[in-house]
Amino acid sequence: MHLFAKKNIVLATLALCGAGGVMAQAASTSKVQLWGIVDVAVRHTNNEGPTQAGLTKMIGGGMSQSRWGINAEEDLGGGAKALVTLENRFDADVGSPAANVPFFQLSHVGLQGPYGRLTAGRQWNVLFDVVTSTYASFPYSPYMEAYKPELGMAMGARTSNMLKYMFATQDRSFVGGLQYSFDENNDTKALEAGLPGSMAQVPAYVAGTLNGGAWKTMGGYLRYAASGLAVGGGYLRTTLPGGTDVDAWTLGGSYRTGPWYLSTGYGLNKAKFATVTSPVVGFRNAVDGAILGQFWGGPTNGGFLPGNADKRQLFKIGVGYQMTPQLNLGMHYFRGKQSGSVTGTSNGNANFYVAVADYAFSKRTDAYFGVDHTSISGGSAIVLDAASQARSRTGITIGLRHRF
Repeated sequence: MHLFAKKNIVLATLALCGAGGVMAQAASTSKVQLWGIVDVAVRHTNNEGPTQAGLTKMIGGGMSQSRWGINAEEDLGGGAKALVTLENRFDADVGSPAANVPFFQLSHVGLQGPYGRLTAGRQWNVLFDVVTSTYASFPYSPYMEAYKPELGMAMGARTSNMLKYMFATQDRSFVGGLQYSFDENNDTKALEAGLPGSMAQVPAYVAGTLNGGAWKTMGGYLRYAASGLAVGGGYLRTTLPGGTDVDAWTLGGSYRTGPWYLSTGYGLNKAKFATVTSPVVGFRNAVDGAILGQFWGGPTNGGFLPGNADKRQLFKIGVGYQMTPQLNLGMHYFRGKQSGSVTGTSNGNANFYVAVADYAFSKRTDAYFGVDHTSISGGSAIVLDAASQARSRTGITIGLRHRF
């Protein structure tokens, strides 16, 4: 890149954050915050494993995933500041890092000023941002970690190699964001040369790609909030390594009045798989389908196997009630619909129910009790997991959480 072009990029970034001229200041102030959440629960579920027996286990995150992080800020003057965020997630029940994820699930640096915030690195994507800030399931804890169907529609929730620009009006009634991430030439071409033998490498490739892998994304969101009402929507296009574009949309809102919290929302994911005209195209679709299946499936997000479907929709509605200053109650219902299966065996519907009671001993420590249930109807290939082939499951979770 020419020196002139580099200079223009630096000047544009400083202008965005209102930081022109502050670099010459002799002194600045900074602060570093270490924070964390430790959450451990006992969870019992039925219809688990080949015999569909019950399973009782301890999990390192029932209401929240256990994690710790570092937030740093430096005052650059003129209303501008530099920002750093690092966040590591771990399984508190065994004391080890969360499996198959980057050591730092969030890791980004940025500048903030009068005209917005620009950050670079691994970050929450715009779908997660708008749902969490506008119509999350529970006002005191956005999602129940052990059971969160809505996260299956968020395209992984986090994106690596991302540039994100956030903006807001002075009263924060309007807040929005834009994101773009780089694919860094992460594609299936190297494996295609080894076909058909490379089909056996798909699971390992998918696991490595999901573990902080690169893919191209672009999207944005906008929310409005005033007088207890919040509404918002977002869009994200993700291009998977095999070339498949996935369009994801979400729209919803919430309302707070006294002790009541009401929320509703809708999400859609649509994958645009190429028509198979050769083994290479079939291989690309197989890789992308496996990655999409990881987004859509999994016990923690109440997911079910996608099979050969290419579209999924989710409608959600819920209510929360703060019975006392310490006791919060919440219930949520989700209706999922899957379609686009050529054979029809992966087309069907799912119902998700969850109810939680949370009791706060203090501002930092709380205990919770939750009950959830999933039921599936439709095509024979729609099951909760390959091991059990179950089409219904009930879970009971009781846990303790502390924030520091």
